[in-house]
Amino acid sequence: MLSGLEGLGNARLNSDTVIYGVLGHPVRQSKSPIMLNRAFQTAGVHAAYAAFDVAPERIGDALAGIRSLGFGGANVTIPHKVAVMGHLDEIDEAARVIGAVNTIVNKNGRLIGYNTDGIGYVRSLKQETGVSLKSKRILVLGAGGAARGVVYALLREHPASVAIANRTEQKALELAAALKDYGTVDSVPWSSCRQFSYDLIINTTPIGMHPNEDEWPADPACWPDAEVFSDLIYNPLETRFLQEAKRLGRTIHGGLGMFVYQGAYAFEYWTGMTAPVAEMRSAVLQSFEK
Repeated sequence: MLSGLEGLGNARLNSDTVIYGVLGHPVRQSKSPIMLNRAFQTAGVHAAYAAFDVAPERIGDALAGIRSLGFGGANVTIPHKVAVMGHLDEIDEAARVIGAVNTIVNKNGRLIGYNTDGIGYVRSLKQETGVSLKSKRILVLGAGGAARGVVYALLREHPASVAIANRTEQKALELAAALKDYGTVDSVPWSSCRQFSYDLIINTTPIGMHPNEDEWPADPACWPDAEVFSDLIYNPLETRFLQEAKRLGRTIHGGLGMFVYQGAYAFEYWTGMTAPVAEMRSAVLQSFEK
């Protein structure tokens, strides 16, 4: 199922239009079409971006379609960031280390995978909170595709340690093992992660995402020493997890900045142009007002 072309505004589609999109399941809630179509319009790029709902068992078919139809590229979201790697022709070194892809570039029929999640997240976190990650004790909730990119990028900032907690503990163990050569990273059981002290708590799970805004991965009061609470979710702009942390007087950081910057990096991979970040952020914020 395709959706999201309503974000095109006054752009005209014709045989010269280069098509891009986001692959996910579900994907109707995605703001990527609104954001990337604004970016193309602002930069004067003759392109269009839509959302494609792809069931997990059809991801290979979707990639073959991108290649055969000549799409310029695509973004990849839950639950395809890991599975998509088996259908690509080439994978960027960072994405290979991370073990997840969220951006695909179609280069003359060769599909190349990148990961812009982590670099987008860290850029947003540092700019919006002013926090220095060096020597910090960090807890990451979740071990999915988004967590992989975030943990890799965090380790490059030289924190004291990164702990990963996931309800399926084996996934946390595997992710920690995959990244152990890049810094001090380990897994902790979900049931006991509240027993340790951290400076920064990051939710990378979809718990609390629209339309399930009343849910949260854990009570922020479990970590009285934590200075900053961060959530990768951007819809809603403030999850219940962040609302409670703010009520406790902690610094909070939502997922909008990461969403914008990961999209900006994807835009730059596709076009070779500097992304209009301010316009992209504005487009997403305006969409929440409707």
